[in-house]
Amino acid sequence: MRYISCIVLTVLFALSPLSAQEFGFGNDDSGGGSFGGNSVNVKVGGEVSATLLGYIDDFSEGKDHINFGDIFSGKLNFSAGTSFADGVINLKIQPEEQPVSLDEAYVRTYFGILEIEGGLRKLTWGKADSFGPLDVINPLDYSELTDLSDPMNLKIAHPLVHASLRIGSFSKIEGVFVPTFQQLRYADAGSRWEPAQVKMLNNLPGQLKEQVQTKVQDQIKPLLPLPPVLSTMGITYTVPTPTITSPSDFDKPDISTLAYAQAGARFTTTIGPADIGLQYYYGRLTRPAVSSTITTTTTFISVPLPPQYPSQLPTAIDTKIDLSYAYNPYHQVGIDWAQAIFGFNIRAEAAANITSDLSGDDPSVYNPAFLWSLGFDRDLFLGLNLNIQCNESIKLMYDKIGNKTVDDGAISTTIIDTETDTDKISTQIIAALSRKFFRDQLELRFAAIWEIEAKDYLLMPAIILTRDTVSVEFSGGIFGGDEKGQFGQYHNNNFVKVSLTYSF
Repeated sequence: MRYISCIVLTVLFALSPLSAQEFGFGNDDSGGGSFGGNSVNVKVGGEVSATLLGYIDDFSEGKDHINFGDIFSGKLNFSAGTSFADGVINLKIQPEEQPVSLDEAYVRTYFGILEIEGGLRKLTWGKADSFGPLDVINPLDYSELTDLSDPMNLKIAHPLVHASLRIGSFSKIEGVFVPTFQQLRYADAGSRWEPAQVKMLNNLPGQLKEQVQTKVQDQIKPLLPLPPVLSTMGITYTVPTPTITSPSDFDKPDISTLAYAQAGARFTTTIGPADIGLQYYYGRLTRPAVSSTITTTTTFISVPLPPQYPSQLPTAIDTKIDLSYAYNPYHQVGIDWAQAIFGFNIRAEAAANITSDLSGDDPSVYNPAFLWSLGFDRDLFLGLNLNIQCNESIKLMYDKIGNKTVDDGAISTTIIDTETDTDKISTQIIAALSRKFFRDQLELRFAAIWEIEAKDYLLMPAIILTRDTVSVEFSGGIFGGDEKGQFGQYHNNNFVKVSLTYSF
């Protein structure tokens, strides 16, 4: 807490004039939580929330199993600015082990048409409303899926340096440098929000060992029972007990070094009624590429047996399992477009993610992929508003994905591809239908996410009452579909939520 307070005071005084009397409450009557002198303007804002969150399955188990969690949460936003610079610190407050945490903290300076900012920052690139393929700078936090109304709530702030240069009235060039890397964030093991992917990774060493044991037993079965002719030949033979060497954990890379730095550039302009963007980004895929290599070395002896028996008998079977865990580098080239046509506010994005596996047959690297997004929002009849977006990813050279086995008899090596048993195409539909009443004080909203190939979904109904700076929200989440899907796996986590929020 002392560290956070020092950061706030440092930004405030750094942006203040050297003369002490220039800083103070002044005579600003504009309100809004602002105070300042002639040269600096300081603003304090945020929100305070009280939330009751309950899981429907827990209700059926009785009150001994119902836990509403941390009821209180809040945000504090500080900003201090002059005509040439400003600083921002946004804090999250919640009654956990770390009650105060940094959400964003950055400084921004202005040099005419050039703007430079640096610090812990969330940036949005691309035109899509949510989860577009070009919005690649900040990874997402999937540790709890009870608030997907705003993608910014899921973003993890990155240390970065960002610059933008305005060209005329309608064009801008941006550049970003991210010195470190951050992967997707998931719930801890044992949590009700632990995803199947994390469980699989944690259990992978043991699962592979069981698979290898089964394979070795299948290799030995044809030898049993041993032919009686062995004893008549004076040969003593014992079926070998296989040895299996398996790592207990992954050897994960150090992602905090400069070797994992990322950078990108973006150009946006307006041509007639259309907003156009071109983008290049070099980074790391936020999902780890996990592959395993199983090497079995068998020692044989040659025995002159009848034709119905093998001519060689194994005397030793040694199997070693190696696991590979990496965040693949990639280049992204993309384009986006937004335009209003016949009352439809249309947004589209397209991108190519180019990895080092240009032939598509490297088991330890994700294949290149083509991604696109198309969406629109429009006011319909009876005051209804519809917002819908389709996101799709297509793996290139999909037919080259698969496990690779090389067997010369004595040594057999199998490499399990990181994309084995995955779909070629992944399509997601995100839709929201809303209607406001009573001068926008009451809003009814229904949102849904549907994954077509995975055959699962998330439904999110909500009723929101707003009066000035106070809002009350009744909402819920229903997970369904295939239990192997991203949302279907949480079918036991259907929830209802009531929130009271005051913004200031």
